[in-house]
Amino acid sequence: MIQPGVRAMQKTIVAFFLAAACIQAGAAGFGELAEGFRTAVAQGQRSHLVDIDNDSLLLNRDDGFYTSGLRYTQQYALRDASRLTIYGWRIGQEQYTASDIKLPPASIPRLDHPYAGWLYGGVFKTTHLSDGSYRRFGLDIGCLGPCAGGEWTQKNLHRILDQPIPQGWSTQVKNEPGLVLYGDLAPLRWNPHAAVDITPALHGRFGNIFTDAGASLTVRAGQLNQLPGASTLHGFVRIDGRAIGYNATLQGGYFSNDNPRTVSPKRLVGEAEAGIQWIRGPFGVLASVVRRSNEISGLSNAAGAQNFARLQFTYTP
Repeated sequence: MIQPGVRAMQKTIVAFFLAAACIQAGAAGFGELAEGFRTAVAQGQRSHLVDIDNDSLLLNRDDGFYTSGLRYTQQYALRDASRLTIYGWRIGQEQYTASDIKLPPASIPRLDHPYAGWLYGGVFKTTHLSDGSYRRFGLDIGCLGPCAGGEWTQKNLHRILDQPIPQGWSTQVKNEPGLVLYGDLAPLRWNPHAAVDITPALHGRFGNIFTDAGASLTVRAGQLNQLPGASTLHGFVRIDGRAIGYNATLQGGYFSNDNPRTVSPKRLVGEAEAGIQWIRGPFGVLASVVRRSNEISGLSNAAGAQNFARLQFTYTP
């Protein structure tokens, strides 16, 4: 068991490295990012994206675990012959609940997902090359806990949709401001056939809400686009695995204490996604189903794994 003094020292060290990372990132690239953002807004092609993750879209009236994710993104693309550079900002909310939202707090099993909301906003930059490689980095700032408004959103939405009202939000994790740095890198893309491509990628997040690192492999088949935003109609399968350093939706905020309910995360989590994407002219739609393995240490995969639907709508006037 970690002693309180050691735990406090760990938190101090993490806070120091978070601050150092932000200062270094700001000193090294903030001026360049701000200038690029101004140029993209003035000269780039604007797009609007709405992302929806929800298990109820699979016609399941019982929410659980990662039960909802909503995000709006506005981005600006600058194109040349071999490169697409995107600057953008986004705002989103994620909701996490116990496996059965109808259970009152006293009946929620010990090994079940804590109630948690994460409300965030941030900026990012993505660079795509015509050979299929890409790199992205970004920063999200937000808040975890009651300040995220997860209880209000879920209860009111369920009243509108005539779905069961969640009973356990009184046990949600405590308030904590959050900062998450994230990045993705795909060094190459293979094209074994004109209608098939395969893209391996690495990704990671660092902060007091999420800290993890992983790798993915995406296979697309159909009428493919070489750069995002161009016309396409294809199916895809993505397989992803990640190592978990910290997950505040399970463990509570890194710097908070005495959360009503927390659990330990599994250190290795897998995910598979299958879907279809269509883009024609200014409109685009992506629809998929995601299978995520159990994230809670000590809970069986049969009880802890979940399925949810993912939708993305894009409009580029």
